Amino acid sequence: MEEPGLKIQHDSLSYYLSLQYPIDVYPERRGFTVMIPDLPGCMSQGMTMDEAMINIDRAKHLWLETVYAKDKTSIPLPSK
Repeated sequence: MEEPGLKIQHDSLSYYLSLQYPIDVYPERRGFTVMIPDLPGCMSQGMTMDEAMINIDRAKHLWLETVYAKDKTSIPLPSK
C-alpha cells in the first residue's frame, strides 16, 4: 500500500485513468459545477448531475492524457 502523499511513477496511462479521484460538487443556480481537487484546474459543469458527472469524467481523461504526455511524474495520486 502506498503512503499518503507519496508519488509513485507508473508507466501506463490506463493505470492513472482507472484511479478514482474524489469529486467536489457545487450546486449552482442553474446546474452543477464539479471539480477534482487533486488535479489542479480539472473542472466542468452540467445542467444535471448526470451531465456534470459525464463531463468531469471527460475532463479527467483529458487532464490525465495531457499531463501524462508532458511529465507523468507530476500526476498526483488520489488523496482519499
